[in-house]
Amino acid sequence: MKQERNFAVPDPARLQGPIAKLLRPLVRLFIRSGMTFPVVCEVLRELYINVAEYDFPLPAKEQTDSRVSLLTGIHRKEVRRLRGAGAPVNSVPATISRTSRILARWMGAPEYTDEHGNPITLPRTADDNKPSFDGLVMSVTKDVRPRAVLDEWLDRKIVSMDAEERISLVETAFIPQGGEDQQLYYFGRNLHDHIAAAATNVSTPVPVFFERAVHYDGISESIARHLEKRSRALAKSALRNANRDAYTATGDEDSGDWRWTFGVYVYAEQTKDKEQDTLPEARNEGT
Repeated sequence: MKQERNFAVPDPARLQGPIAKLLRPLVRLFIRSGMTFPVVCEVLRELYINVAEYDFPLPAKEQTDSRVSLLTGIHRKEVRRLRGAGAPVNSVPATISRTSRILARWMGAPEYTDEHGNPITLPRTADDNKPSFDGLVMSVTKDVRPRAVLDEWLDRKIVSMDAEERISLVETAFIPQGGEDQQLYYFGRNLHDHIAAAATNVSTPVPVFFERAVHYDGISESIARHLEKRSRALAKSALRNANRDAYTATGDEDSGDWRWTFGVYVYAEQTKDKEQDTLPEARNEGT
């Protein structure tokens, strides 16, 4: 009988190096944004207490201030003060939910895509139930007028409209712009999901989630830029195919209590004169 190898969650000393590397870009963002260390500490203090309270209960026992203090290392008086405050919530703004559902249909439904799976140009209105922008919006929501959505999207340059009122999806413009509420929402959501997948994998004997990256070090700037451009094209194709499959699988279903994310990221930087990675060098394909 095959023996399962011994497994243990990484101890704090081994986690310090990877955590420092993970947090470095965030600390850079905090400083650039004027988010000071005491503010970050307060957020972490509340989050530690919230996670300990709700994610680490004992079976059939009430969670106590003493146990939360033991788990977190935070003084019991502070635990008592902050328990019940709730972790920071990053709920989906209504406009983002509506926009994402309309875009998902435009890029996933057969009647709104061409033979290559690309979103087609739509007339603003159409007869005989033919595809149109108004019909697209109304097929997703009746809570807002299609003209209001169109005006909002034209203002945000998500779509363009010609003199004959034919509406085209601007390929890159539905990516939220720097600093917008929409971008900050996805900043929190996407990083949460990626870190949650990786954290789950290092906390279990067998990795649960697919979480890998292809990476090459010591290459020239021209090759890095070529690979970045090529990987963007591959990523767009993968995301478009994943959206089409998800749309086909889910249809109009919206009553389940699960969620799913398929994410892709591309990154390149100059490493000369930068702080070197102190972790063991990884293979070109990592898990």
